[in-house]
Amino acid sequence: MENTSNIYLDKKALAYNIDFLRKEMGEDVLISSVVKGNAYGHGIETYVPLAEASGIRHFSVFSAEEAIKVKGCLKGDIPIMIMGFLSEAQLEWAIENEVEFFIFDFKRLRHAIHHAKLLGKKALFHLELETGMNRTGFDYATLKKEVFPFLKENTTSFVFKGICTHFAGAESISNYLRIEEQKKVFLKLRNAVLKAGFEPEYTHTCCSAATIRLPKMRFNMVRIGILQYGLWPSPEIKIEYLRRKKLQAFNLKRVLTWKSELMSIKDVKMGEFIGYGNNYQTSENKRIGIIPVGYANGYSRVLSNIGRVLINDIRTAVFGNVNMNSLAIDLSNAPEAKVGDEVILIGEKGEHEISVASFGELSNQLNYELLTRLPMDIPRLVECS
Repeated sequence: MENTSNIYLDKKALAYNIDFLRKEMGEDVLISSVVKGNAYGHGIETYVPLAEASGIRHFSVFSAEEAIKVKGCLKGDIPIMIMGFLSEAQLEWAIENEVEFFIFDFKRLRHAIHHAKLLGKKALFHLELETGMNRTGFDYATLKKEVFPFLKENTTSFVFKGICTHFAGAESISNYLRIEEQKKVFLKLRNAVLKAGFEPEYTHTCCSAATIRLPKMRFNMVRIGILQYGLWPSPEIKIEYLRRKKLQAFNLKRVLTWKSELMSIKDVKMGEFIGYGNNYQTSENKRIGIIPVGYANGYSRVLSNIGRVLINDIRTAVFGNVNMNSLAIDLSNAPEAKVGDEVILIGEKGEHEISVASFGELSNQLNYELLTRLPMDIPRLVECS
């Protein structure tokens, strides 16, 4: 291995997950692949071509910077939708390059129409509606008093690509009442848009969790993030899906595997401390291995003394504090281990697995948080299972 660690993306696993989503959604629902956060840590430049090859025909990002990356690695003329930040210069770029974007305040709407007229092109936008997330979006009063009149005065300068909102925590039943209220508000606002004479091409409210939990709110487009990568938004969502489908078991296929290698081996006597500080003292003679991955490489310091890795099909423990660029593991139960042996940080080998979920539970991180913290400079490579 030339690098301290590599991330591998399983092409067949991704195809399996997308096939599942396509069958679950049906032909009338467009799946937008959400690749913000560097494709949830999978790497935009590596992941997007795989998703395109698996049949994805729409991508969602947070920023223009991400949109530029996606656009640069697509083979086909596939729509890209920016859901978040756009400077005024980037807004002009989006219109010029026919990139879709959210409009959630009147200032951006004015700028979009202004630049569309200057460029002689149409702004392709999705109108975000405020339904109770209290983050971004138009409320009913602003739609009626400002947005609708302004749009009616400028009908030749835009294409109304969609209306949308975001549910505040569909992955947890604890948010049930709040989301039920959001659903009511969205339907009211959607009705107002239609009554005003506008016909948005797409209506979308669902992320991965809402797509499973709220099938009636899928409309004709869903924004799929974590599910496509082979992970459930929460255990609740998986259990609910199994119950609804009357299945005993069903698993998505994890796309990402993270591997390093054994850099050094050392024998430590009973009573010695390992690494910085004194939070791990050996109770017997120990053989330890050093892995060239630490918190600067995406392996959280919170996993000190509690992390687990796989080496030679053996599950073993992290000893002592995770350092900036290294960590120590117990080799007592892996006596055949040698320098250069593969170490799996996330992934499986034989009968054992270090899942993203278990990795996240140990460090008290969400799947999303853990994955998006994987540094961009770790090489992403494609493999077929």
